[in-house]
Amino acid sequence: MFALGSIRAQGLRASMHMPANALSTAAALSIRGKSSLVPVTMTSPADTLRYADQKLAHFDKMSFLPIRESVVSREMTTRYMTDMVDHAETDVVIIGAGSAGLSCAYELTKHSDVKVTIIEQSVAPGGGCWVGGQLFSAMVVRKPGHTLFDELDVPYDDKGDYVVCKHAALFMGSVIRAALIAPNTKLFNAVAVEDLLVRQTDTGIRVRGVVTNWSLVTQNHDTQSCMDPQVIEAKVVITATGHDGPMGATCAKRLEAIGALPAGLPGMHAMDMSTAEDAVLHMTNEVVPGLIFAGMEVAEVRGCNRMGPTFGAMLMSGQKAASLAIKALERDHGYGTDSWNN
Repeated sequence: MFALGSIRAQGLRASMHMPANALSTAAALSIRGKSSLVPVTMTSPADTLRYADQKLAHFDKMSFLPIRESVVSREMTTRYMTDMVDHAETDVVIIGAGSAGLSCAYELTKHSDVKVTIIEQSVAPGGGCWVGGQLFSAMVVRKPGHTLFDELDVPYDDKGDYVVCKHAALFMGSVIRAALIAPNTKLFNAVAVEDLLVRQTDTGIRVRGVVTNWSLVTQNHDTQSCMDPQVIEAKVVITATGHDGPMGATCAKRLEAIGALPAGLPGMHAMDMSTAEDAVLHMTNEVVPGLIFAGMEVAEVRGCNRMGPTFGAMLMSGQKAASLAIKALERDHGYGTDSWNN
């Protein structure tokens, strides 16, 4: 049996009792770039086989503790329904649990007094970020987008101007865990946002929540009798549903349909990696009061180029949207003052 570990520049300095400035920047980058799982010990094949025998003997003797089927049903139902009641009114709704939406959710976990509700139409969160381009495994992130990798301790190879994670699922698994383990977040997957909850004002509309339904219901409105939705009220909504497609650009298309955005949105332009990521990040903003656009849905509203299989802007756009949401909560709801949530 052999053990595997990872060594980052900080960990190496600590283990060697070196001062923080003892390693040059180049050396630190080199160490971090090779951090993906560095073998530190290796025992004999005999020890490996002995360990496997011990585990098999353990499994052969294993017996699970008893449980009634009704107990399982009650645990799932009561917890889910309690969450639905609790999140009928929330601080921030994030539509879409792809790379931008989950990066946003993770950033908001740093504000433990902000209740965050994530809505994902698919059963599995992650969007298209489980793989890189053309279904390949590796994930390329241009610097400085890699800073989120460092926060989440995602291993990568440092290539100078960019980094490469050997499998996109390493990032996605890490950001899902970091976002959902926090006590102030809840993911409702297999739930679709069918519409926006709005209020008409003298200057236009203000978004104040989302209209939801089970995804399977949403996909079968044309085949069944009317199945009405319900709503989640939110102080701020962040939409990160991606570029146009069967499940993409949901809010962009809805705002255009109700006249809140001009007819004939520019849509996402052709690929240009060099300009696209900066544009998406810089144009991540509150498009109408109460509604912030993040990730590739920004391109549908602003006409940015697509960047293809490089993901730095998705991560940074999500984190920026979280900070924009905090500022909107401060502006409109007294976040950071004694009046917050009173």
